[in-house]
Amino acid sequence: MIRIVIAEDQRLLLGALASVLDLEDDMEVVGKAENGEEALKLVKLLKPDLCIMDIEMPLKSGLDAAEELKGTGCKIVILTTFARAGYFERAVKAGAHGYLLKDSPSEELAHSLRSIMSGRRIYAAELVDEAYKEENPLTEREKEVIGLMADGKNTKEIASELFLSNGTVRNYISVILDKLDVSNRIEAIKRFREKGWFK
Repeated sequence: MIRIVIAEDQRLLLGALASVLDLEDDMEVVGKAENGEEALKLVKLLKPDLCIMDIEMPLKSGLDAAEELKGTGCKIVILTTFARAGYFERAVKAGAHGYLLKDSPSEELAHSLRSIMSGRRIYAAELVDEAYKEENPLTEREKEVIGLMADGKNTKEIASELFLSNGTVRNYISVILDKLDVSNRIEAIKRFREKGWFK
């Protein structure tokens, strides 16, 4: 019997997923969580074989929870609507055994979970294509700058935090805008976030 914990913040979907998987002869949903924090507690308490997790959840995201569960023996499967290369990259680094999209058919989900239990890793094809198609164009330093921009820091504050001059920071910002093909900081942060590149 494959014992499963599901973490999903949309209650309707959480209930539906649990019902669908409970219909399978070889699967049992032993716990349901509505956020990443609950998921961590349930996995530690119930020691399931698999934990299916959404990404964007309150208190702790599915990716943060997956990183904390790495090496616990519980196989992590990300189930999300977001086909974003950055999220996929993080999930793979966190040791996720599967990254599946919510719009795939339910029988496909059950089949994927069985394959994962037998030792395979299953990733949605769209993601694999996406991951190889687009690399994050920013250097490490530029990523630091956009991270501080996203934290609401102005040029002067970024300069002081990174021990750079204001002019250097302004140069970095204009290079970032250019590389992301946007016209201002807000658009840059939005584009970077949409790509799932914030770590």
